[in-house]
Amino acid sequence: MGPSSQHPLSLNLLLLLLALPLGGQAGTDCYGIPGMPGLPGAPGKDGHYGLRGPKGEPGIPATPGTRGPKGQKGEPGTPGYPGKNGPMGASGLPGDPGIKGPTGEPGEEGRYKQKHQSVFTVTRKTVQFPAPNSIVKFNSVITNPQGDYNTNTGKFTCKVPGLYYFVYHTSQTANLCVHLYYKGVKTTTFCDHMSNSKQVSSGGVLLRLQVGDEVWLAVNDYNGMVGTEGSDSVFSGFLLFPD
Repeated sequence: MGPSSQHPLSLNLLLLLLALPLGGQAGTDCYGIPGMPGLPGAPGKDGHYGLRGPKGEPGIPATPGTRGPKGQKGEPGTPGYPGKNGPMGASGLPGDPGIKGPTGEPGEEGRYKQKHQSVFTVTRKTVQFPAPNSIVKFNSVITNPQGDYNTNTGKFTCKVPGLYYFVYHTSQTANLCVHLYYKGVKTTTFCDHMSNSKQVSSGGVLLRLQVGDEVWLAVNDYNGMVGTEGSDSVFSGFLLFPD
């Protein structure tokens, strides 16, 4: 680059100064030549936001079939009426057994049901001795709710299997031997020889019976058993423990 192109602005200013008159006449207006435009200034700061403009006109309706942008979430609606109960579903599979709970307190003592009871007490009301070597029939019933003792045959028939207790108390005016038969076999014998005008004899036994087993009392030729007021002869039996 040559010397004439290194300072173009300075050269122009020098030529302008040489062209100006050295002095002016009194009363004569003098005007200089307009200077060159200055360099652009730095950009100013951003101004304040203006006021919000008025709401614009409604937009053009969307073309049917097109989906517009998703709007904002609306307010929850009013709860609807409860619907009807649906049909019951199929039963599910049984669950696993739960953990075994603690042992409860002992319950109150229970009572056997009527079918697990058997009891009777009968008396012999007659002054006549039973026939020798025969079954003793007790003809008057004090209690016999199940009907297990038969006053016609003089035999007890087991209906509930279990452990029974049989006992008798007899009055006698002569020698007396009382045999207790079980399943047709003589099981016990109690004999008492007469030493007073009236005596009392007694005996008892525990037996385990099955359904249909029979128990009865009998005498041999010592048969002095009576049953009168003040001198009763009694035969009793009852179930202790059912099987």
